[in-house]
Amino acid sequence: MRAYKKISLLLLIFLCCWYATINAQDTLSVADNGSHITKADPLKATMLAVAFPGLGQIYNRKYWKVPLVYAGFGGVIYSIHYNTSNYNTYLRAYQDFTDKIPETDSYLDLIKNADPATYDPVLFPDSYDKSNEEWYKERMLRGVDYYKKYRDLSYIGIAAWFLLTVLDANVDASLSGFDVSDNLGLNIIPLSMPLYGQSLPVMNLNIKYKF
Repeated sequence: MRAYKKISLLLLIFLCCWYATINAQDTLSVADNGSHITKADPLKATMLAVAFPGLGQIYNRKYWKVPLVYAGFGGVIYSIHYNTSNYNTYLRAYQDFTDKIPETDSYLDLIKNADPATYDPVLFPDSYDKSNEEWYKERMLRGVDYYKKYRDLSYIGIAAWFLLTVLDANVDASLSGFDVSDNLGLNIIPLSMPLYGQSLPVMNLNIKYKF
């Protein structure tokens, strides 16, 4: 465990140093009348996001998105753990319920509000009810299928969230050089346009850029 922590710390330090180096090389700063515009490289941002989640957002200087990235991963990982744990519990209970071995009785932890004498053909072969046995068996199978389904969806979810963070880094880098300064203006002016001897009102769209 200590070795794992040391390796993780060294990897994090290496990635931070790498980020500082590429950020100095692959961004373009433009100064104009006191303004400062930083243009990021979309390919570099994408590669960083693929290499390590959240690094693309750091490269784009969208630091506030990093906690959201890891919160999303944390939620999906918790879902995987929760559904996998319950899937294993129901699967083991079903196997123990149907294996006819008295010592394997993990299903008793799931069926707490019923008397085993009414449904267990192994522990109570003389008093159990066949319909109750089938009902609990079906209930365990439904639990197995339910948690297996959502476990698999959670694995898909973590892949989808990873792709979304990569896409977010790419889009942010692509729009980093988009001009939203006061030099860019949009004017809509009403005009009158003659058409076949008639004067029709129209709208004139005028885009201006001040150098």
